[in-house]
Amino acid sequence: MNQDLQKTLWAAADKLRSNMDAAEYKHVVLGLIFLKYISDAFDERREELQAAFADPKHELYLGDDSQVPTMLEDRDFFTMANVFWVPESARWETIRNQAKQPDIGKRIDDALIAIEQDNTRLKGILDKRFARTQLEPGRLGELIDMISSIGFGAKDKAKDTLGEIYEYFLGQFASAEGKKGGQFYTPASVVKVLVEVLSPHKGKVYDPCCGSGGMFVQSEKFVESHGGKFGDISIYGQESNPTTWRLVAMNLAIRGMDFNLGKEPADTFTRDQHPDLRADYIMANPPFNISDWGGDKLASDPRWVYGTPPAGNANYAWLQHMLWHLKPTGMAGVVLANGSMSSNTNNEGAIRKAMVEADVVEIMVALPPQLFFNTQIPACLWFLAKDKTKNGRNRQGEFLFIDARKLGRMEGRVFRVFDDTDIEKIALAVHAWRHSFSPLPQAGEGLGERVYADEPGFCASVKLSTIAEHGFVLTPGRYVGAEEVEDDDEAFADKMAMLTAKLAEQMKAGDELDDLIREKLGRLGYKL
Repeated sequence: MNQDLQKTLWAAADKLRSNMDAAEYKHVVLGLIFLKYISDAFDERREELQAAFADPKHELYLGDDSQVPTMLEDRDFFTMANVFWVPESARWETIRNQAKQPDIGKRIDDALIAIEQDNTRLKGILDKRFARTQLEPGRLGELIDMISSIGFGAKDKAKDTLGEIYEYFLGQFASAEGKKGGQFYTPASVVKVLVEVLSPHKGKVYDPCCGSGGMFVQSEKFVESHGGKFGDISIYGQESNPTTWRLVAMNLAIRGMDFNLGKEPADTFTRDQHPDLRADYIMANPPFNISDWGGDKLASDPRWVYGTPPAGNANYAWLQHMLWHLKPTGMAGVVLANGSMSSNTNNEGAIRKAMVEADVVEIMVALPPQLFFNTQIPACLWFLAKDKTKNGRNRQGEFLFIDARKLGRMEGRVFRVFDDTDIEKIALAVHAWRHSFSPLPQAGEGLGERVYADEPGFCASVKLSTIAEHGFVLTPGRYVGAEEVEDDDEAFADKMAMLTAKLAEQMKAGDELDDLIREKLGRLGYKL
């Protein structure tokens, strides 16, 4: 989608916000975008049906025009095509025609209630807050007009366009909210690294703290871009924050994706919504270092296969929860604070040692700073695998370390992002290591039949015995070594002589400048 259009829409929407808090306004804007999309999808399906009913060659041909109006209101024709049924009172045209009414907020809430009643999959997930919104009078109507003006182009691109707008707005709201924004949004470039490394082609994808659903959206994009079919992955998620739980449901519904977010928003540790799930892929960005996760009440939980996590930090609870939910052939990618790689507080060092010795840790990636909205704490990526003989060559007893701290670029003064070349560099190293062994493919070459080789300063393949020598610390910097310095063919003695001569010249010039200053001051009657 045209990025200028995205920026224009955001600028217009943000201007209408006036003094309203971004955290509240987010649900108003994204709720309207959702309503616009499902109404557009409904209208598109309605047009398809109308053409089919009038086409003698189509299996739905009616032959009697008088039946058409009735048949166009038969919801089965819509649900069979995975299209939400939208009652007449909730259709966008109806909402737009009422946009200037003083009670438009209540009318939108009523429209959302009607949609929930007619679509059991959306029951309880739509955020009905428009009647009590704090927007200035008339601003809600202006916002409806703005969203109505979005040009979608070809109908079959409408889903992609609205999905991209939704994703862009999520990122902009996360940025506007700062630390709070990080609670529901993982930057897209970080998600892409996880997805490219795990390569979720087909199967069950799970995120136990799914935020607004970025992991699922990128996974679906990966499948489609690699020749797979929409629906090749099954989505399972959990989210404890009720408003964010609604946000992810809308985000996925906009794209027509089927999903299971559990019966309700709930805490992953104490009210696991998918206790029997064994996933092919797990991707997550849990909150870092949380201390109030209820660990003291879960001391004997069966998920703690490698040791009981300390009550004061949930990092190793998250890792073990994900291992518990992995299939024997599954893989997981988890964002955690850097401290998780080296901490020996309470039982953390012992758990890490047990995980390494059990060979369930596959890859460690050190990330650069300033990638996240909600924290300046340095972060890393853990990639876990229960069986290293699967998904590539036999990698038992081997571990890949990647130091990506020098990758990425600053976007503005505050946030860093990975470009596609950065993501590709990491993914190429991983896939070459997983599938072959000993030169690393160059960015842009693709994977093919490449072979892996360590790259000083960036990546290293390490044996278990070496990690044991380092006390089971998993910080990549310990293992990748120093970056090679390019040899400029200039002998050290010659270079040192040149630098010494240059320094002597600068010191001589400094002495001459001191003498000149003394002379000038002397003429004025001052002495140094």
